[in-house]
Amino acid sequence: MSKPVVIRSENISKLYRLGQVGTGTLSHDLKRWWALTRGREDPYMKIGIENDRTKKGDSDYAWALKDISFEVEQGDTLGIIGKNGAGKSTLLKILSRVTAPTKGDIKIKGRIASLLEVGTGFHPELTGKENVYMNGAILGMTTKEISRKFDEIVDFAGVEMYIDTPVKRYSSGMYVRLAFAVAAHLEPEILIVDEVLAVGDADFQKKCLGKMGDVANDGRTIIFVSHNMQAVQSLCKSAIYLKQGTMADMGRTDKVINNYLTREVKNCLSKIYTEQDAPGNDAVKLLSAEILPQLNNETDAIMVSTAIDVSFKFYLEKEMEVNLSLLLYTASGNCIFNVATASKPLKQGIHYSTLKIPGKLLNDDMYTINLLFVKDTSQILYLAEDLLTFEVTDEAREGNWYGKWLGAVRPDLEFSLT
Repeated sequence: MSKPVVIRSENISKLYRLGQVGTGTLSHDLKRWWALTRGREDPYMKIGIENDRTKKGDSDYAWALKDISFEVEQGDTLGIIGKNGAGKSTLLKILSRVTAPTKGDIKIKGRIASLLEVGTGFHPELTGKENVYMNGAILGMTTKEISRKFDEIVDFAGVEMYIDTPVKRYSSGMYVRLAFAVAAHLEPEILIVDEVLAVGDADFQKKCLGKMGDVANDGRTIIFVSHNMQAVQSLCKSAIYLKQGTMADMGRTDKVINNYLTREVKNCLSKIYTEQDAPGNDAVKLLSAEILPQLNNETDAIMVSTAIDVSFKFYLEKEMEVNLSLLLYTASGNCIFNVATASKPLKQGIHYSTLKIPGKLLNDDMYTINLLFVKDTSQILYLAEDLLTFEVTDEAREGNWYGKWLGAVRPDLEFSLT
């Protein structure tokens, strides 16, 4: 028996005017009026350019979304992926009824809770407690319902010490923890989340994913936008890939992610930072990360047989016992391995680490590296996600009947036949 459809999008499109706020000139308004009186389409909807932010347009109008159609059944978890400017946030604002589509219809059945921006609906002069009640009321909760869940919300957010402090003194991380906690405990039929995990630390990200998993297991619907492919892969059953305002793909999550990474994600073999822009925190700063394939020519592709060194340079703000953990993911979000250094005391200052990946180990695929800094084998200092990306190709694959060699890895093992 099929589940009821709770979201139905039928050819929704959103047109924006570039450069100015408003409808434009009087002549534009007259042309619109004349077209409307004759029962014709708005003439400026025909000339809108595609939403490619990297190019200068030759029109005053651009389509943020163009003819997006899909259905979401009750209890589904749908991920929306795409590059910045692809139209993801515009689509969520339409789904959340923050803005209306220029064309098309959107039908939604059920109560919606949306977390589109950090601290949406929070008043900076009010305390955390006051904002919980105010934000909960905005999202449709009764005072009795908020009071019943208040302790659970505060505990989830982990801001009990500051709950009676005005939120203008909160960090961005504390803001998003409290905002997500309110939205997640609303018990909506539909929960819409836009890149909330980008602000929180690793522990909070894990907590959020667990909470959204609980929401999904309760039969409620989740729409989730993120650039974290591992999070989308682990949470969502299906996904939509948006490209320049149009739907490039929709279907099973692993297939859509693989399509997205193949078309959009390029090799990123090196990241080198200055002291001023180095990512990290007050405990550790990442100064550089590099993929160093052992090639005869720098322009050669990385093959299945190529040995690879992965090198890191980082700065410790004070002496402590540290180990590094490297996680290697395929394009579909599967973790191939998680390897860690020995934990050892390191002095304040610059340190180096290198992982050697032998040839004839990795299969042909697109790979992403995450790097985790851990203190005393248990405390997470810093997580660098989607740090490096590289592609491994199979020199013997083309023309072979078997296509891609099956398996997550391709180890060169002794396998005799007599």
